[in-house]
Amino acid sequence: MLIAAREVFAEYGIDAPMATVARRAGVGVATLYRRFPTRDALVRAAFAQQAEACSRALTEALADPDPWRGFRRLVETVCALQREERGFTAAFAAAFPDSMPEHTQAREKAERDFATLVRRAKAAGALRADFHPSDLIVGLLSHCGLVTALPHDRAASRRLVAYLLQSFRAEAAHGALPPPSTLSLRAIPIAADGPRRQRT
Repeated sequence: MLIAAREVFAEYGIDAPMATVARRAGVGVATLYRRFPTRDALVRAAFAQQAEACSRALTEALADPDPWRGFRRLVETVCALQREERGFTAAFAAAFPDSMPEHTQAREKAERDFATLVRRAKAAGALRADFHPSDLIVGLLSHCGLVTALPHDRAASRRLVAYLLQSFRAEAAHGALPPPSTLSLRAIPIAADGPRRQRT
């Protein structure tokens, strides 16, 4: 069921009908709902390994004695996940629903940990001084657009990631940038082809 869910979400976005997932998995809709009572439960289960890989990459980045190397590997890992699982970006946001305090805490911890990594990379003179954590979200959304439009073009993906990383380096800073965005993990769209849906 989870393989079918990932395939359907990659093709149609994570707002695809549950019935479509059930048909792809060869089971009835009732069977799917017995196993996964909500769409968010199915999305989180379908991309649990990818979310864990992302969390592990952040932990390893913080543990790396070279903060720039840790930063670079983190960006490369998350972008690789976007490239390999086209539904991952939306699923990553869905893994932190606002309605569940424990997931809000997990999201806030991830943001704090990334901010710590940013401070260390700046202190090492590797990351440009005007880099803001929201810049990574902008980069991930840009990369998401690329892999959605060109899902089989690995070369384009790798080249964009390389451009992003080069632009983040301290030596790339020439002149002032516009003020940073206020984006956070909450800004990542839930629907693959549209704005984040409002949760009630």
